[in-house]
Amino acid sequence: MVQLYDEGIYLLNGNIVVPKSEAQARGIALAPDQARKGTIAYGILKAHNSSDDMRHLKLKFDAMASHDITFVGIIQTARASGLKRFPMPYVLTNCHNSLCAVGGTINEDDHAFGLSAAKKYGGIFVPPHIAVIHQYMREMMAACGKMILGSDSHTRYGALGTLAIGEGGGELVKQLLGDTYELAYPGVIAVYLEGAPRPGVGPQDVALAIIRAVFKRGYVKNKIMEFVGPGVSSMTTDYRNGVDVMTTETTCLSSVWRTDEDTQEFLATHKRPDGFRQLDPADVAYYDGCVRVDLSTVKPMIALPFHPSNAYEIDELNENLGDILRETELAAAKVGDGRAKLSLTDKIVGGRLQVQQAVIGGCAGGNFTNVMNAAKMLKGKNCGNGDFTLAIYPSSQPVMMELARNGALFDLMSSGAIVRTAFCGPCFGAGDTPRNNGISIRHTTRNFPNREGSRPGDGQLSAVALMDARSIAVTAARGGLLTAATPEDCAWDERPPYHFDDDAYKARVYFGFGHAQPETKLLFGPNIKDWPEMEPLGQDILLKVCSKIMDPVTTTDELIPSGETSSYRSNPLGLAEFTLSRRDPRYVGRSKEVDALEKRRVAGEDLAHMSPELSRVMAALRAEGLAVDSAFVELGSVLYAVKPGDGSAREQAASCQRVLGGLANITQDYATKRYRSNVINWGMVPFQLDGEPGFEVGDYVFVPGIRAAFDGDLSAIDAYIISAVTGSVKQVQLYVADMTAEEREVVKAGCLINYNRAKAGL
Repeated sequence: MVQLYDEGIYLLNGNIVVPKSEAQARGIALAPDQARKGTIAYGILKAHNSSDDMRHLKLKFDAMASHDITFVGIIQTARASGLKRFPMPYVLTNCHNSLCAVGGTINEDDHAFGLSAAKKYGGIFVPPHIAVIHQYMREMMAACGKMILGSDSHTRYGALGTLAIGEGGGELVKQLLGDTYELAYPGVIAVYLEGAPRPGVGPQDVALAIIRAVFKRGYVKNKIMEFVGPGVSSMTTDYRNGVDVMTTETTCLSSVWRTDEDTQEFLATHKRPDGFRQLDPADVAYYDGCVRVDLSTVKPMIALPFHPSNAYEIDELNENLGDILRETELAAAKVGDGRAKLSLTDKIVGGRLQVQQAVIGGCAGGNFTNVMNAAKMLKGKNCGNGDFTLAIYPSSQPVMMELARNGALFDLMSSGAIVRTAFCGPCFGAGDTPRNNGISIRHTTRNFPNREGSRPGDGQLSAVALMDARSIAVTAARGGLLTAATPEDCAWDERPPYHFDDDAYKARVYFGFGHAQPETKLLFGPNIKDWPEMEPLGQDILLKVCSKIMDPVTTTDELIPSGETSSYRSNPLGLAEFTLSRRDPRYVGRSKEVDALEKRRVAGEDLAHMSPELSRVMAALRAEGLAVDSAFVELGSVLYAVKPGDGSAREQAASCQRVLGGLANITQDYATKRYRSNVINWGMVPFQLDGEPGFEVGDYVFVPGIRAAFDGDLSAIDAYIISAVTGSVKQVQLYVADMTAEEREVVKAGCLINYNRAKAGL
C-alpha cells in the first residue's frame, strides 16, 4: 500500500522512480545537488529567497493568515516592536473562538480587536462563522508558486501549488516587520502517487495510510513532501486538499503538489484563473526519499486514540477488535494516570464498535466533496434516536450556500444530522466534546490525548478516532455501529457540480489590505493584556527543574491545553496558569516560586541568602571551584521533556513557560521545528542532552558562561547538576543545535520583542 525508500531517488519525466543506487546503471549523469533543483519545491523556494545562498534561506511570504486564538498576541507583539502597517495581505479569521460561549465578553472582544487592527494596519478580517481559516485561504488566497505563512499548524495549501508553512506567532511578527523566515534548505521527499482511490475511499483514508507509514520513523520530519506521479490526477483538487492538510501530522515542514487541469479548473471556479501555473518536476529531479503510494490499495482507515499515526484499516480493526481495543485501553490508562478511565471493549456490539458521536468538519472534513458524499450516503436514511449523534460543519459560507442550493443540507438534516456553521472548535475541544468515557469518530485533523475536552484531573476522559466522512456517513446510517464505506453503499464516484458564490464574502469580509487607517484606535477588551517585560539572558544561568516528562513525545496540547483555555490566549499571565495543567499540575506553582526569587535577585538580594536551599546550592558550586556571583547568575525554571512540541503551532506552549520565569528547555530532540522556534523567539535556550537526564524535579542545573557561548560554539556546553537532596554536584554536557545569527541574538535579548525593540531603537 505504502512503500518507503531507504535512499534518495531520481524521478524521470515525472513518472519513473529510480533509486539513487541504480542511477549510474540507468545512465543518469546529473549529480543529486544539481538534480535537486528540478523539484517543484526548489523553484518556489528560490523565487522567495532574499539571499544569494540557497543553502541558508531567507524567505519572504506572499500572504499570511491567523485566527482568533493567535492574531491578538501576534499583533500585540508586532505593535510593541514598532508595527506601522501590514506589508502583505494578512488574513484574520475568527473560526476558533467564534462561539463566544465562555469567558464572558472575552471572545467577542478579541474579534472586535481584530477588526480594529485590520482597519488600522490594513488587513483582511473574516468574521465568525463565515469560513474556517484554511478554507478561506484555499478559496481566496492560495495560488500556484506562492508561499503563505500561517499561525496554525495546518497551514497547508500544497494541492493548489502553494508552499504553506504553519509557525508560531513570532515568525509572523518577523514578516510584519519586514524581516525574513530563516531556514536551512530542507530535504524534499517525493510522495509518488499511482493508481486511483477506490469508490468509498476518501482523502482521510489516504492521509492516514501515509501518516501511519512515515510518522514513527520520522521519515519526513521538517522536510517538504512533494506529491508527484500519475495518481495525482486521479483525484479532484478538493479531494487533494483533504489529503494535503493532514500532512501536518507527519511532522513535515510543508507540502506541494504538481498541478494540472483540475487545479486550473478549481482556481477558475473560485474566480482566480490568474492564480494557475503548471507546476511539474523537471525531466530529472532528485528527492531525498520517496513515499510510494498505490492509491488503489488504500482501504477505509481509522486512527484510534491517541495519534493520527495509530491507524488501522477498518476491516483489520473489526477482525481483531477486542485485542486492538484492549491495547487502546492500556494507552488510555497512561493518559488517565489513575485519575480517569476510558473503556472501549464494553462498547463492542455484535462484533462491532458502537461509537457515541461523530463529527465531519473543519479544514480536513468540511469541504464540499466530503460533505456531499456524506449527504449522498444519508439521503433517505437516518442516524437513529439513540445516544449516537452526528454534527457537520461545512468549512465556509460559500460551501454552505452551495449545499443549500443543491439540496444536500435538506438531506443531511432529514437524516437527523445537525448542520452547523464554519467552526474549528471540535478539532481542539471547544465544541461537540464527547461525553465522559465516550468515543467520537471524526473527519477532523487530530486525536491527541487530552485534546477534545478530556480533563483527567477532574475525572473526565473521552477519546477521538479519525475516519473519513464516507465511512462516518455509513456508520451514522447504522446508528453509530462502526462500518467501513464500500463501493456498493452509494454512487461515490459521482462528481456533483460546484458553483462558488462569494456574495457572503463581499457582504461581510473587511478587505483592508493597502488601505491602512493609522488613526483607527484599537479596541481592547479587559482580557487583552500586554506581554510582561522579560530580562535579557544572564551571563550565567541557574535553572531549577520544575517538570520532568519522560513520555516518548509531548504534544503542545499537553504543554498548554486547548479547548477552554483558548479564551485566555490574549492574556499572557492568565493563560500561563494552565501550563502543563493536564500533565503536571504542580509545574505552575513551582515555576512561580522560582520566578519570585529571581525578582528578588534583580532587586538586589543575594541568591545565597534567599533560602536555605539556594544557600546550599551556591555553596556546593563554590566548593567545586566555580565562580558564582549572584549579580550575574540569572535564576529561572527549566522543563525537561524527551521530545516536546508535536502538534499545534501555538507559540503559547513556549510563551507560557517564559512568562512564568522559564529560561530553557532541555530535551533529547524537538518534535517539530516550529516548537523549537517558539522556544527561541520567547528567549529560552533550546538545550539538548544526549542520554538519560541525571536530574530530578527540584534539582538545579548551573550553566556558566551561557551568554558568551551564544557568541561562539554551542555544540558542547559545560553544565553542572546540583542535587536538591544531597547537594552533590556532577558535570554534564549540553548542546544547542544550529541557530542562525538572528536567533542567537533573540535569545540573548531575552525574547523577540526585546530584540525587535532594540533594533528599532525603541
